[in-house]
Amino acid sequence: MAELSGSPTGTGRRVAVVASRFNETITRALVDGALDALVRHGARVDDIDVIWVPGAWELPIAVRRAMATERYEAVVALGAVIRGETPHFDYVAGEASRGLADAAHDSDVPVGFGLLTCDTMEQAEARAGGPHGNKGWDAALAALEMADLLDHLDVEHES
Repeated sequence: MAELSGSPTGTGRRVAVVASRFNETITRALVDGALDALVRHGARVDDIDVIWVPGAWELPIAVRRAMATERYEAVVALGAVIRGETPHFDYVAGEASRGLADAAHDSDVPVGFGLLTCDTMEQAEARAGGPHGNKGWDAALAALEMADLLDHLDVEHES
């Protein structure tokens, strides 16, 4: 029985980090966490592109366009949608999440999902370097691990 898993290695990989400027204090912390994770796991700073979009709604189209360039072996999507007093949160959070899932499913490029959907700013802060860690870091590691796993699956397929 073969058992395959990936390792979060960034050595030799080009990675796009696509981040929303909306709630920028949170997303900057997520980007910092993702960049730290990528570099600590072997990615060269010159092999990482950070792409800023206006808000979470725009993340899926930018992720798709980045993947279409065929420059990247992994993409990390980062943003923060924080519930307000209107249903706007539900539309943006749900559609941005669905759009990122669709982009990931339609491509062979793994997408690390780092879109926070929180009820309060305090919850977002806790997940952007606070007591709950940094979800930007986690999304970057997931993207690297999946890129490595896909490499292993390609090798297994060729055998």
